[in-house]
Amino acid sequence: MNKKKVLIVGSSAKEYALARYLSKNSDIEKVYIAPGNVASEEFAERVDIRENSVEELLEFVVKENVNLTIASSPVAIKADIAGYFQANSQLIFAPLAAASAFATSRAVAKKFLYKLHIPTPKFGIFEKSQLAIDYVKGANMPLLITADDDKENSVRAVCANVSLAKTCISDLFLADEPKVVIEDYSYGHPFTVYVMTDGYRALTFSVVGDYKFLEDGDAGLFTRGVGAFVPDYKVSFDVVGNIMSSVVNPVLNSLEKRGNPYLGILGVECVLRPDNSYVVTGFTPFLKDHDAQAVLNSLNTDLYALLEACAVGSFADDYEDIPLNDLSTVSCVLYARKEGEVITGLEMLDDSALVSHFNTSKNNYFEYLTNKGRTLVVTQTASTISRARELLYDNVEDIYFEGKRYRRDICAE
Repeated sequence: MNKKKVLIVGSSAKEYALARYLSKNSDIEKVYIAPGNVASEEFAERVDIRENSVEELLEFVVKENVNLTIASSPVAIKADIAGYFQANSQLIFAPLAAASAFATSRAVAKKFLYKLHIPTPKFGIFEKSQLAIDYVKGANMPLLITADDDKENSVRAVCANVSLAKTCISDLFLADEPKVVIEDYSYGHPFTVYVMTDGYRALTFSVVGDYKFLEDGDAGLFTRGVGAFVPDYKVSFDVVGNIMSSVVNPVLNSLEKRGNPYLGILGVECVLRPDNSYVVTGFTPFLKDHDAQAVLNSLNTDLYALLEACAVGSFADDYEDIPLNDLSTVSCVLYARKEGEVITGLEMLDDSALVSHFNTSKNNYFEYLTNKGRTLVVTQTASTISRARELLYDNVEDIYFEGKRYRRDICAE
């Protein structure tokens, strides 16, 4: 059997984790990553092409005889890399831009949820600062305020009073955000249900418990994610089943009827309330950076074969479910206050600990340097959640850089 070549399109921690995972597959000859990050050079060949340069990426895969392209970057997805590759008979695992608009835009997601009568927090979408400020004056606090396109460096905040909300809104519009989404903040346990789909049939891929606030006890900055655990023992099979029947299937059916079936991994972001009900807060078009390695560690099947089956259209025939192992995984994001601080201690970690890099860099001594903000994800797998947590924090303590910040209470309850 001829070995495969894979191209991954993206540059953050999830692409790093995916490239490392696939590089260990004996059936894969080579993993390319475009543009990748410096750390991904350890196991993949970086390609100097931007994520949204779909024509150049197509030329590359044709020239190098790449068997499968995996576009995990929202930038590439919004540039419709899937449509362009499919039109040129190149195999790609990614949703069409038209099919994924609800997963890359919070405003579209909120309207989509409302139209399908899926429970979601009360929200408003604004293109003018004053209208947004008028809205918060009469709203119940706290409020979650985000940009429509929630990028890594976007302003996002949970605001407990009108003054904080007005400041956040002003900051977003000063940053030239075209739309701001304001919604009631939902108290409860955040989690994400990931499904894999060929656009017609969906199977549960993973259920992940999420940590969004930077500080212990859900304090501090509200982030895109600073910790995760798999499987999420707080979410029952009944809740997951209800999400599949009442959220995932209606979403996929609606897209199919529009002629835009969604092919890829879809994350349904939810909050579990104390009464065991849930609300859907949004979607993600692939694995999130802080939980990608944890999800990959839970798989008990050939990931390449799974992705290829979706791309070629044999997914429904080949898979009745997605096999998972019985292990538990915990991840923790290390934050840096400044860019360019030397990272030490990585060589001291246990072999079972996996570190995924955001956009770290290297100095002349080949030492890794911090990226301001989310810098590293440390992931640990063990037979139980408590053991995985214990090993995780032992390894986190061995990593050092000036201004290191991280949550110490992941899976502490």
